[in-house]
Amino acid sequence: MGLRSASEFKEGLRDGREVYYRGEKVDDVTTHHDLGIGVEHVALDFELAEDQEHRDLMTWMDLSGGERVSRYFKIPTDTSDLLNRREMIEQSTRLGGSVVLLIKEIGTDALFALDVVTGHLDKHAGGQYNPRVKAFLEQCKKKDLSLAVAQTDVKGDRSLLPSQQDHPDYYVRIVEERTDGIVVRGAKAHTTCAPYVDELIVLPTRAVKEEDSAYAVSFAVPVNAPGLKLIASPFGSPPVSEFHHPVSSAHRMIDTLTIFDDVFIPNERVFLKGEWQYAGPLANTFVEFHRFTAASYKPPLCDLFIGAAALLAEYNGIAKASHVREKITKLITYTETVRGLTLAAAHDCRINDNGTAVPNIILTNLAKFHFANNYHQAVSWVQDIAGGLVVTGPSEEDMENPETKGYIEKYLGGGGGVSAKNRLKAINLVRDLTASTFGGYNELLAIHAEGSLETQKITILRDYDVDRCLKLAKEAIGVE
Repeated sequence: MGLRSASEFKEGLRDGREVYYRGEKVDDVTTHHDLGIGVEHVALDFELAEDQEHRDLMTWMDLSGGERVSRYFKIPTDTSDLLNRREMIEQSTRLGGSVVLLIKEIGTDALFALDVVTGHLDKHAGGQYNPRVKAFLEQCKKKDLSLAVAQTDVKGDRSLLPSQQDHPDYYVRIVEERTDGIVVRGAKAHTTCAPYVDELIVLPTRAVKEEDSAYAVSFAVPVNAPGLKLIASPFGSPPVSEFHHPVSSAHRMIDTLTIFDDVFIPNERVFLKGEWQYAGPLANTFVEFHRFTAASYKPPLCDLFIGAAALLAEYNGIAKASHVREKITKLITYTETVRGLTLAAAHDCRINDNGTAVPNIILTNLAKFHFANNYHQAVSWVQDIAGGLVVTGPSEEDMENPETKGYIEKYLGGGGGVSAKNRLKAINLVRDLTASTFGGYNELLAIHAEGSLETQKITILRDYDVDRCLKLAKEAIGVE
């Protein structure tokens, strides 16, 4: 089949999956009043593949299969592949109102990591997993499947290893091995876009020891598999008003608490089964790819910050004020540092033993760390320029009420003759991005998505060649 249309993608989600939202079971995520917003948002991935303007970027002719397929499923082998991937993610996020789609990006990050790690496992430990990974990737490519990744276990007491917990299911584990597969139990948190995809890829969240080998498990499973339950988070869900929520009324993601209530996984979909030495390397290899994805989808939101700040500086009549120009300059510097580090990570990639191009780990983590560490400061610059009406402005209903509309139009106009309505729409853009439920979701996403600030610092220190600098210092003072 190669490529699916947006309507075919949506039809595939009507498969009996077990999704719960605000205490109620959802019959059809595509028509749900809230979850349906996310379905329409992520369907953009399939629309772009058919759009002549974006077709060459978003798809590629797979010579092995003789058909055009989504470029997301192309394993990167050089800098150009990574640059194309970065551009795909940035462009689709920009067209998605600065909200990443994340229904193929994260899943293929996981598949690339699995290909690398299982190739090493099969070679050095006598496994048989890599052919399964390649077969599943081929299936995803041919059927144009959407994918989510469930990695973060709920963890319980984080100071304890999985087998030391009060009960054994705080981490997803193998509870039964059969001749034809395994049965798994446990829960994963923060599974982004799970209600909107065809398949879940499960990865270990951390390194484990031999006594925790049952938790060293990785597999792929259809979202409608018996025993798989998704409890969708309502946070970040806005009212539907386009006036008050110009971005989040049409673009949003959803995250789930993902329950594995004795779910059967057939052998051909099992990618790690108790090889505890490989749990940590698989988790780490995944984030090497996924933080590159993360740094690629951040700039469109930053661009929107710059645009909103510049627009409201004009509407508020303060565009020439020195402190405003300074803040906009800082926003530009912030944005282009993230973008530049991501481009550099692609150019300075490492070619793995199996031929896969891995983005530079240090530069990728620097990009993600710079974005997250400075996000709240960037928000404050935008809010400072926008002014207090971000949280005290009148409502859409007041704009429509004949008794109040005239007063609003009279008193809330701005610089350059801008109408009160247009000024308020610009102000509401800032509120939606930075001071709404959606804005709060973005703030937590900046800090914790793709790993916390601490994990990026650990990675930067671990992978940087400090010994090289130590040698230089010794040479400078004449010490051997």
